[in-house]
Amino acid sequence: MEIEIEGFCVTGSRHHRFGGDLVADLWDVDCSEEAGGYYVSRDPRLFVLLETRARPEAVFTMSEIGGRTLPDCGVRAMHFIPAGMEMRTRLTAMQGLRHLDLHFDAGTLARRLGNRFDPAVLNEPRFMLNDDRLNQIAALLAAELSADNPLHDLYGDGLVNALLVGLLGLRPDEARPRSKLADWQVRQVTGYIADHAAKRIPLEELAALLGLSASYFSHAFKASTGLSPQQWQMNHRIDRIKDELKNPAIPITAIAAQAGFADTAHFSRSFRRITGMTPSGWRTVNGGSD
Repeated sequence: MEIEIEGFCVTGSRHHRFGGDLVADLWDVDCSEEAGGYYVSRDPRLFVLLETRARPEAVFTMSEIGGRTLPDCGVRAMHFIPAGMEMRTRLTAMQGLRHLDLHFDAGTLARRLGNRFDPAVLNEPRFMLNDDRLNQIAALLAAELSADNPLHDLYGDGLVNALLVGLLGLRPDEARPRSKLADWQVRQVTGYIADHAAKRIPLEELAALLGLSASYFSHAFKASTGLSPQQWQMNHRIDRIKDELKNPAIPITAIAAQAGFADTAHFSRSFRRITGMTPSGWRTVNGGSD
């Protein structure tokens, strides 16, 4: 995270990493008469204002550079800020504050929340969220971070999950259209398949390329291409094989072995399922001979 600040003095902080990828920071800060800063993070983050010490005339504003300005930010609230969004803060007559910062990425949330998580929600900022349940969860998480004898990590991790589920509004019976992969993600996966066409690539290996869960990746890939990852792999293998079948000098048994099929019968069944013809029949029709 890139930060440029003035007028702040950190009086206490706690840092914890949950599940390897999600970072929670608790800060206690004193403020001078005029304070402010510039912030931009490579990861999405949740900024939670827990407590403030301020004079009645205090002013706390947050501004999206090139976008909106939020006045009256000196109240207990949460602000979800997408990755790469540049923000400025300006505080006047604010004496001190305590806040919680959570930093995470799409891969982390996909692994935690499964296929109900839509990465597209991470592109939309949400400011001034004030929900009693979420505020209580955030307060419990802050208390755990500041505890001299914290409980097992499962407790803090559970609070983080509850906060994220509440923030994203996930429900067990929520129906939503399947999200698609971005074009660059499709290109990355299909390119990887093309580079490893001679073997069957496990679904988990393809999902890991994008940092997604296997379940979410499988649905998103099919929504993007109309085919499951397994079907795309098989179609690509068959397309490559067609070029070799046009050469009658190469035995079909050799083509099947080189393409990674267990035996000729398996190759013939797979080829016929996709093309409607046996390999030998396709070779005859397309200019080769047995």
